[in-house]
Amino acid sequence: MQKREQGKQGGASGGSAPPAAKRGRPFGSGSSNAAAAAAAADTTAPSTLLGPSLQVHSSFADQNNKRIVLALQSGLKSELTWALNTLTLLSFKEKDEVRKDATPLAKIPGLLDALLQVIDDWRDIALPKELVKTPRVRLLGTNSVVTGFGNECEALNLNDSVPRPSLGHGSSVMDTSTQKSTPKPRPSEWWFDEDGLFNLDEEGRVEKQQCAVAASNILRNFSFMPDNEVIMAQHRHCLETVFQCIEDHIIEDEELVTNALETIVNLAPLLDLRIFSSSKPSYIKITEKRAVQAIMGMLGSAVKAWHCAAAELLGRLIINPDNEPFLLPFTPQIYKRLVDLLSLPAVDAQAAAVGALYNLAEVNMDCRLKLASERWAIDRLLKVIKTPHPVPEVCRKAAMILESLVSEPQNRALLLAYENAFAEILFSDGRYSDTFARILYELTSRPSNRVATARGVWGM
Repeated sequence: MQKREQGKQGGASGGSAPPAAKRGRPFGSGSSNAAAAAAAADTTAPSTLLGPSLQVHSSFADQNNKRIVLALQSGLKSELTWALNTLTLLSFKEKDEVRKDATPLAKIPGLLDALLQVIDDWRDIALPKELVKTPRVRLLGTNSVVTGFGNECEALNLNDSVPRPSLGHGSSVMDTSTQKSTPKPRPSEWWFDEDGLFNLDEEGRVEKQQCAVAASNILRNFSFMPDNEVIMAQHRHCLETVFQCIEDHIIEDEELVTNALETIVNLAPLLDLRIFSSSKPSYIKITEKRAVQAIMGMLGSAVKAWHCAAAELLGRLIINPDNEPFLLPFTPQIYKRLVDLLSLPAVDAQAAAVGALYNLAEVNMDCRLKLASERWAIDRLLKVIKTPHPVPEVCRKAAMILESLVSEPQNRALLLAYENAFAEILFSDGRYSDTFARILYELTSRPSNRVATARGVWGM
């Protein structure tokens, strides 16, 4: 108990800027170095002391819901931090925790829009990495008073830390008559370098970014609650915001992108892409095609968590027939990438790819033909079954995909080359013997299209 008190005192007396909170942990809950050292020393602490120990009463949100929304809308740093901390605690839940007082989003009017506004505020000031101005090293004529290149203000004030407006581009020596006749030139982007009343310094931008990440983490936690799924899946501003975050995954904060992607995956069974062309008010002009292209960008990412989630997202979206017209034009790229994921040693990537291919193969005949003609598709599906995958359900779905492919007469010529491999699995693995027995029956018992045509013509 004494060590816990020491840890709390050390956390309170730590640095003024605590480290960023971990995903799934309350915003601002990172401990300082002293608290971390005390926790590491207490190796005999029971498991009940690990993780968040603060329990929020279920009546707290009902009594303070209006204050939470107003705090988010105020934009004040102290109020915003309090509201984000409170919502993170209300929405967070350990896997083995029995607490069931998580607050549904539906009970707090205006909360979803207020959280989205926090993310939008950061998105408005976020600059792409390639547009961030880097310091320029001057080597030409640095010892001269006026160089004739660049701005003389920089040459005369090399050690001056305060940025000042320059007098113009090009030559610094101007005629007096020219100065009177022409207006004073001003660099077009000078105000971005000034710390004025409405401009944020680097520390302020970092704090805004942390607030946006915390808001996205709260939205992610809310998307796990069944009471919130319908509201969030039918909220156009919410969907536009999260899709814009994953669309800019190259330049955006990785944790913000991960939270947005997991939110969409949770809402995917109820998501209808036609909402982007509906009559609901739009804040960000996201179309159905841009949404699918954003998913494809995540599918091609090198980050395992992103391409696994994108594969799972595609498998869930295709279940809704209304989403098929927007996804089918991208099926050649989808199949190629999913088959590539089957070759990865990561078992979770294989599971996500098999789950998506299983749903895609059930859509129509064209999908089954394209998948069968994809190079290495059948080989890698068989490899998942033969290895085998640690989860038996993944192997069963891989076998079901092969059964769907063999049901098309045009695919039999491709699948006959694997007849020996099918027979080997039939006699060696009893779990999938029924499925491969049906596959071999489809390959060998039915006549080919040429024989069927001859029988129809000659009455055989």
